[in-house]
Amino acid sequence: MNKRERFTQPLFILRTVLSALVGCGLAGCALIHHDSKPMDAIRPEQIRLPDDIHLARDGWPSARWWAGYGDPQLDGLIERALTSAPTMLVARGRVAQAQSDVELVKAGTNLQVTALGAIDREHVSGNGFLAPFALNEPAAGFTGPWYTSGIVGLGASLDVDLWGKQRAQVAAIELELSTDVAQLYYGIQTTYQVIELLQQSREVAAFALETHQARAARGLEPQTQTQEARAALLAVQQQIVVAQGQVRQFRESLRAMIGASADDLPVIQPVPLPPLQAALPSTLSYELLARRPDLQAMRWYVQASFDRIDAAKAAFYPSFDIKAFFGVNALHLSDLFTHASQQINLIPGLYLPIFDGGSLNANLGGARSASNTLIEQYNEAVLDAVRDVAATGSRLQDLDAQAELQTQKTQAISFVEQSAEGHYRSGLGSRFAAMEAREPLIEERLALLRINGQQLSGEIALTKALGGGYRSDAKVALAPH
Repeated sequence: MNKRERFTQPLFILRTVLSALVGCGLAGCALIHHDSKPMDAIRPEQIRLPDDIHLARDGWPSARWWAGYGDPQLDGLIERALTSAPTMLVARGRVAQAQSDVELVKAGTNLQVTALGAIDREHVSGNGFLAPFALNEPAAGFTGPWYTSGIVGLGASLDVDLWGKQRAQVAAIELELSTDVAQLYYGIQTTYQVIELLQQSREVAAFALETHQARAARGLEPQTQTQEARAALLAVQQQIVVAQGQVRQFRESLRAMIGASADDLPVIQPVPLPPLQAALPSTLSYELLARRPDLQAMRWYVQASFDRIDAAKAAFYPSFDIKAFFGVNALHLSDLFTHASQQINLIPGLYLPIFDGGSLNANLGGARSASNTLIEQYNEAVLDAVRDVAATGSRLQDLDAQAELQTQKTQAISFVEQSAEGHYRSGLGSRFAAMEAREPLIEERLALLRINGQQLSGEIALTKALGGGYRSDAKVALAPH
């Protein structure tokens, strides 16, 4: 073998090895055998309302939708819930932890540099790879068998990627809290007005009982009517006790929700129910997905599953990293910081799985199955959201019609009550007849109040179904990988 052949033979071997590695890398795709088709995401035509569901007002909730009711008490309760409710504190803690995890994963792909310094007192084996250093021959540079070696320098590594949600989760909890607080608050306010009407009914029943007692005492009627009047009064008093108990239950639920102590919940003063402002958009489509924080949170889970699929696919391809070291290294500490002790290492690495026993395909199959399951759950959640909007909108539509009819009925009964009151004041009728005419009117007002309370509750539920004031700036359509 001549000198030229001896020189070119290593280059030939290196080229052969590199060619083999490149060939294996290009063939790496052939190892993917069982990647199934991704599940289809929801289609826009499935995100729509039936044509027969509509309200008088059109639009989406505003960012601070509860401020539209103009009630400072409600504003303060919701702001407190969003600031210090236990649920919100837990949610923010989870978001902070998730953000730390994300930053940790990202840091793993960045350049890593560490300082290194070590001293090693070592006895060299006379039968090992470093056996000559076990000799004590200073002239030859051996001062064994004991050495105090040292190393100082900088080490670096870089993982090269060749193949290249949190706000929605908090917003979903904020929407849940704000709507629940509003539901409880207006449950209290509606019950306050129910109690007020029941107290008017109690006055009527008490007057009726006094009247029947007086007549029975004069022998004008039997005691039966007196006892019936007493039973009617007791029934009204019982309704008042039940309503007062409901107020206490609402208050305790509200206290627990905002994280208030036993004496820390402000007194809720009675106020009139606000005018209704429920609005239903004429179309939903992908706009609903952008406004529902829970759907956006689920979308990020699905998107993360796509990333896991990409990572599972990338495992079939070559990976490349670079490790490096620069510093000084010497067997004797006295020589450590001399020019001759300088050490430089540059270690590029190329790794390619060839035989894996099917683990890579199993990993990809598992990632694909998990992703398809999440897509199915996401699609189901979208359809459930559309159903919620449709059902709540339909219910409000029915309540609007009921409220209109009940208002007309109440006005008719009010005319009868005013007529009886007018006859009494003009001396043409008795006070007893006038008081009796008040009871049907109170009952109709109670019925209208309950319908109005249901309308307000349904309006808040519709706000929740439409996503409150949330608005995502990210894409809402999924593109399965």
